[in-house]
Amino acid sequence: MEDAQRRVAEFVDDHDLDAPPAFRLLDLVSELGELAKDATVSTDYGGDPDALALSEDELGDAIFALLALADSTDTDASAALDAALAKYEERLAETGGAGSGE
Repeated sequence: MEDAQRRVAEFVDDHDLDAPPAFRLLDLVSELGELAKDATVSTDYGGDPDALALSEDELGDAIFALLALADSTDTDASAALDAALAKYEERLAETGGAGSGE
């Protein structure tokens, strides 16, 4: 992930696409909305979950937006993922589920 975050940061720098973190977050939410639309349409509004079809292009856009957000907030995406995995491992060991229970 470190390499992917670095590649995104270089792309943003090379193409003068710098944006404040709030805009990066809004872009990420927009891209996730496009994935949700893919899911809604392909599953007939959830009626056929096995028919899920997500656009690789839209998924790539969401990953780009997430890594650009991480970079704009000086967050190491790889370290954040490691922390999340450790948290889920601990929850699984304690409760048998990965959810927070909230």
